[in-house]
Amino acid sequence: MSDALETLRCILSAPEANDIEQIVKLYTDARVREFLGGPADADTIRTQFRIIIDTGTTKNLWVVRCKANRAFIGAVSLDPHHDGTDTEISYQLLPKWWGEGYAQEAVQAVINYALKDLTLSRVIAETQTANVASCRLLEHIGMHFERHVERFGAMQSIYTTTTRRQV
Repeated sequence: MSDALETLRCILSAPEANDIEQIVKLYTDARVREFLGGPADADTIRTQFRIIIDTGTTKNLWVVRCKANRAFIGAVSLDPHHDGTDTEISYQLLPKWWGEGYAQEAVQAVINYALKDLTLSRVIAETQTANVASCRLLEHIGMHFERHVERFGAMQSIYTTTTRRQV
């Protein structure tokens, strides 16, 4: 199970069974999934999420909630990257929460956890180059552009942080 993390306005904790409909909403939202291959099938997400919960494989997966009212904001995870070497941070927030700094807080908290508590020497993020808002967010929190790759039929930007300082 992932450790709970807190920011000024967010609580990040392991997902629970009662989060399933919010997770489905997140993964089936066309705006959220615009740069992530499009909306996922709701039944497939329900099945996959139930397996994750039932098997307890929620390590390094956080549900992000608003501290003020416990509202579901989105999800952040740390997973092996496609290159088989690096650890990648991924994040998705419901559109209602975009542009308010919640993603920045949540992503920073997980990167800090990865560098400090997991003692990773490097965390990367991969986002479609066309996803300008995501690129800006990564740069704003101190990640550095490393390279472009073409994957999934689109140009991707790889960002990295290699310092163990708080970002």
